[in-house]
Amino acid sequence: MRAAVLHEIGQDKLEVLDDVEAVGFGPGRVRIRVRATGLCHSDLSAMSGVLPQPGPFVPGHEGAGEVLEVGEGVTRVKPGDRVVVCWLPACGACPACKRGQTELCLAGFMNAGTPNFRRADSGSDIFGFAGTGTFAEEVVVDAGCAVPIPDDVPFDIAALIGCGVTTGLGAALNTADVEAGSSVAVIGCGGVGVSAIQGARLRGAAEIVAVDPVAARREAALKFGATRAVSPEELADAKQQVTGGEGFDYVFEVVGRSATARTAYETTRRGGTLVVVGAGAMDDHLQLNMFELFFDEKRILPSMYGGGDVLRSYERTVALWRAGRIDLAGLITHRVPLAEVNEALDQMRTGAALRTCIEI
Repeated sequence: MRAAVLHEIGQDKLEVLDDVEAVGFGPGRVRIRVRATGLCHSDLSAMSGVLPQPGPFVPGHEGAGEVLEVGEGVTRVKPGDRVVVCWLPACGACPACKRGQTELCLAGFMNAGTPNFRRADSGSDIFGFAGTGTFAEEVVVDAGCAVPIPDDVPFDIAALIGCGVTTGLGAALNTADVEAGSSVAVIGCGGVGVSAIQGARLRGAAEIVAVDPVAARREAALKFGATRAVSPEELADAKQQVTGGEGFDYVFEVVGRSATARTAYETTRRGGTLVVVGAGAMDDHLQLNMFELFFDEKRILPSMYGGGDVLRSYERTVALWRAGRIDLAGLITHRVPLAEVNEALDQMRTGAALRTCIEI
């Protein structure tokens, strides 16, 4: 089959190969024909080495498709079912799951160090990003990673639900629990940031300021519910105009860098809430002094995969989409075939795309 492969961490181009096999099928496993996958900034971060990922590997973790085959013991899905790929499935038995914090379950990471693919000719191993690797025509995953979706949900929409939309919406609805009438700033307005904006709008935030250096993303943010959109250089003025200089009730950092997280902290009012959504590097440290941490009483809330039960979040997103309360189709600003994946990477790097759908 075809798959897009990064041969070495640090390279910026993928090679689309046609001699790749999905491996690991057996009891408790599911083989999926991938139909659509979204390009998430986390894929770029794994390629560059910001996020830890063994190589060579097939990027992609935001996918949807059809079940081709199920292994012994799999009962939740059957061949022909439409599914979304969940890159962080909950085991249901670990301490985090028992506490109801299924987004913190580490069971899904257990397979991240096991190759998902191999070259048919050479037999060399290839990993899948986050234990999946959806930039491929087929993928084999644990049964918990294959989540059934209703027949009326298109594959491209389902793919977005698999990561970006769930993460952004959940940050506003689950982690922050945004209050009606509040003021919100979202720093970083790609697909995840715009989803956080939609979540804040759903909760009735009075002011939602979108912050992004790319003009096209700022314009898009206004269409998804932001009340104003500014460049990073204009954020201080927006803070003054919207909050009288006090700071925003909620600030979402959706970039994953200590510099923007520090800006987000300074933009949050005393007693307000900073939500860290962006996935950053392990050697990038956020510095806070002990006095400000005590004196400002700002809540700092990291948000992992939307900060709530993933399966319930999927169901909620589908319900909101069906009701016309959120716009998911509008997030997909580019569509490309797998053969043009490198062009899609360039669009993501320049900020030209909110989300690119790779049709496989």
